[in-house]
Amino acid sequence: MTASSATSPALRLSATSYPGAIPGVVLPTYDRDKVQVGVVHFGPGAFHRAHQAFYFDQLLASDPRWGICAVSLKSPGVRDALEPQDGLYTLAQLDAETTFRVIGSIREVLVAPEDPPSVFARLAAPTTRIVTLTVTEKGYTLSAEGGLDEKHPDIVHDLANPREPKSAVGYIVEGLRRRFAAGLSPYAVVACDNLADNGWRLKAAVVAFATKVDADLAAWIDREGSFPRTMVDSITPATDDALRARVLAATGLEDAWPIQREAFTQWVVEDVLAADAPDLASVGVILTDDVRGFERAKLRLLNGVHSTLAYAGILRGHETVFEAVSDPALEALARELMTKDIIPTLTAPRGLDLAEYAEAILARFRNPEIRHYLSQIAWDGTQKLPFRILGTLTETLEAGRSIERLAIPLAAWMRFVALRAKAGDAITDPLADKLSAIGAAATGDAKTDVPTFLALDSVFPAALTSNPTFVSAVEKAYADLA
Repeated sequence: MTASSATSPALRLSATSYPGAIPGVVLPTYDRDKVQVGVVHFGPGAFHRAHQAFYFDQLLASDPRWGICAVSLKSPGVRDALEPQDGLYTLAQLDAETTFRVIGSIREVLVAPEDPPSVFARLAAPTTRIVTLTVTEKGYTLSAEGGLDEKHPDIVHDLANPREPKSAVGYIVEGLRRRFAAGLSPYAVVACDNLADNGWRLKAAVVAFATKVDADLAAWIDREGSFPRTMVDSITPATDDALRARVLAATGLEDAWPIQREAFTQWVVEDVLAADAPDLASVGVILTDDVRGFERAKLRLLNGVHSTLAYAGILRGHETVFEAVSDPALEALARELMTKDIIPTLTAPRGLDLAEYAEAILARFRNPEIRHYLSQIAWDGTQKLPFRILGTLTETLEAGRSIERLAIPLAAWMRFVALRAKAGDAITDPLADKLSAIGAAATGDAKTDVPTFLALDSVFPAALTSNPTFVSAVEKAYADLA
């Protein structure tokens, strides 16, 4: 090797360069030029590219109809990173043995605010049969009661301007309106976020929105629309420069936005898709009539404990899930929450042993190859905690059992908010301004601070905040965390 070749810049990952990847890298086995777009996906963040796009990438080897048009509702970041790479990116599956795979299922990335006509064209295309979403809980624009939040700024805008939407719900309805007008069948809408009964809730929000636009359209969506419930699972840490360097060394190609996740991945979908839907079962998707059982187990055992470790771990000076679960006190808290508090609220779906599942989750948390930052998990607490913790807590309270441990993640979140606010750090949350004000004013005294947090009625329902046992438990946990 000459000196000049040793210092020459690496090739950027692209359609022309990827066949030259270092041997051992898993490459697409299909002709990407023959791939059709059959899926529109809203929210092409890390999880989608590690999860749904991975499944469709496998499916394309046998069926070229299921390429993805990825649509960002806000930021152009994914488009700007992937467009020079022809939509390609590297997935690093981190476990005892790390593997690297070039994913080719994303055929185009659109930024909705910049090019609404192209998004509408994809939604209205006869070849589009599936619309998937990973927009986080807040992207569903739901109220605290679970219905469409008609006061949400994006929904207010979209109801006034239904042909120029901003929200995911608005785009879905406008796309369906165009199909209805053209005499096409509706696409199936597959929600893939950690939201209980996600498909049903999304359908209710879509129908409620459509009712205010066109009663006939709403009736058609309600009658013929398919909105299966789903459960998704795979730990997907944020991309950092260390991952970029590792991918470059392993593949020989520079990737602006590679993705990493643990080797474990799971996608459970309610078995209601039409006959012409993609054969998801052929690539390992679980089709079932009991999504709720899988969903509740994952949401409460994995996501609920994730949030607990995030807030309590940050308070104890940890950065990652691995560090937090390696802390004996936090590991014991996680285990006791699972076995003594959460599992008693669950009914196991057929084929799932809850005790084994809990131990498997702890083993996944202890994977040293996964640097899942607690700060990332801590984002959007006002949207996550109602689904991850409050449901379990409410049922435990109703059953007359102790909620002492279940109050800890709530109190830790409050302490985390106060810590961030007093340090002048940004809080990533839809209620960031309110939280910053509450946190900055916090005195450290439970009797003063906790009621101020509990006054956030969009987070904490009155049935809990008016319950002395609940308030007392949170105040005690808050004081204990001082």
